[in-house]
Amino acid sequence: MSESPAPRGRAEQLLRPALRRCTNADPEVFARDHWGRHPLLTRAADTGNTFTDLLDLAAVDELLSRRGLRTPFLRIAKDGQVVDTARFTTSGGAGAEIADQVSSDAVLRLFADGSTVVLQGLHRLWPPLIEFADQLAADLGHPTQVNAYITPPSSRGFDPHYDVHDVFVLQVAGQKHWTIHEPVLRDPLRTQVWTDRREEVAAAATREPVIDAVLEPGDVLYLPRGFLHSATALGEISAHLTIGVHSVTRWGAAEAALDLVRTLAAEDPDLRGSLPLGVDLADPDGLRDDVTAVVEGLRDWLARVDPAEVAERLRARTWSQVRPEPVAPLAQATAAAALGPDTVLRLRPRLRCLLRDEDDGRVTLIGGRRTHSFPASVRPALAELLAVGELKVGDLPGLEPDDRLALARRLVTESVAVVPDALTSNALTPDALTPGP
Repeated sequence: MSESPAPRGRAEQLLRPALRRCTNADPEVFARDHWGRHPLLTRAADTGNTFTDLLDLAAVDELLSRRGLRTPFLRIAKDGQVVDTARFTTSGGAGAEIADQVSSDAVLRLFADGSTVVLQGLHRLWPPLIEFADQLAADLGHPTQVNAYITPPSSRGFDPHYDVHDVFVLQVAGQKHWTIHEPVLRDPLRTQVWTDRREEVAAAATREPVIDAVLEPGDVLYLPRGFLHSATALGEISAHLTIGVHSVTRWGAAEAALDLVRTLAAEDPDLRGSLPLGVDLADPDGLRDDVTAVVEGLRDWLARVDPAEVAERLRARTWSQVRPEPVAPLAQATAAAALGPDTVLRLRPRLRCLLRDEDDGRVTLIGGRRTHSFPASVRPALAELLAVGELKVGDLPGLEPDDRLALARRLVTESVAVVPDALTSNALTPDALTPGP
């Protein structure tokens, strides 16, 4: 069985545009000097950055008032404490009685009283951020999420704390004073949250900061996971985006290896055996022989683990967390029904792909979280599309005309490829979804 990943030779992957916009640095320099190591403050005065194309205060008002927002897509905090959701949610009225919808007038009262508004999961809600978060995830090779923090003038949002993921802070509006301190725990895992070290964090926050700066609109602050931070808005409303990076870690590889060992070791009859009749679980000495046998057995199984299988599990887990660019279902269904030799097919942007030759002679195309099986005859066509990223249907190599159309139609309906001329649902005719003969 052999594998052929989609190449990283496409222009957007080489340029890493979202990462460059966040750092104003060569990606190799950022990787060497800052990624997972040291904070980086990038000034708009040096870059000309502005992030109002991603989100502005008018967009925040639209999300809060006209988009039917529900919890948990909104949090509100006051003086470092999270506000009970019952204070800002209600029913949406006739025909929309779901009770956890955001009440814009309640948000107004809380915000005017000094509360911070936190819009969560904007990488799933707001189109400009959907695209930007997807691109940054592709640039980094690690999944991303986006929250927005909107703070009233002269208000503090959360107590000094650390995150269990790296963050890029993009200042959108107003000014915010940030104080950054060295970690009390470097590279914390997701289970190692700051509240379990509250006293250490509070003590560390009194020491000399590594960054003490006011962020202006267009400034960016990168923080590796574990660095302590707190922020206070100054004389006007402050809004910033926090892009969380869910780093794929060596511990993630360890978890994948242990999952694999658990699966393999379940076939070991010695490990499946029962403990002695009348066993006293409160007596460690009485269990010593059995526990030693288990540990030695697991060690033997761990020695048999294939690193390639561990890597495959890690890939599958990570790809399942990353969303490629959304598709327009109606427009793409219409385009799939009307494909011809001159129709252009484009590999779905930011879809992670892997082409695998199977032992049974078939070909597997892994696209994101989904797996597609094909006959070996289509391998040249799939490999070419993955290599160049865009082809006319009539240029798919190694196939007869009818087979090219069948493959192209399947790739579009399975959302592996898109027809770029039909990216939006415009001018759909009543018979547009009826396939031809």
